[in-house]
Amino acid sequence: MNARDTDAALLAMLKARYGARWNIRRTENLWIATADDPDTHHAPTVVQPGVEAFVRELEEPPPRACRPSSLLSSSWVAAHFDRVGDGAYISREPPGS
Repeated sequence: MNARDTDAALLAMLKARYGARWNIRRTENLWIATADDPDTHHAPTVVQPGVEAFVRELEEPPPRACRPSSLLSSSWVAAHFDRVGDGAYISREPPGS
């Protein structure tokens, strides 16, 4: 089995095990996972070059580095903007405030 086949098999196993919480992908050099919950209290993205460290962080994600929720999360957008069309929002605050 070559390295590409091994990575594909590992990716399939990781998606089966962690796919309910994480969107997992593989680049040529990195394992990457993004949390399915944008309001999660741990780091929303995990990136590691090695699969062992990657799995450790999937099991016990590091803490979130910034604000408690993503600025792109639907709850934050709903609290700060009004929807004016499909994918279009307007700020409730006047400019410069």
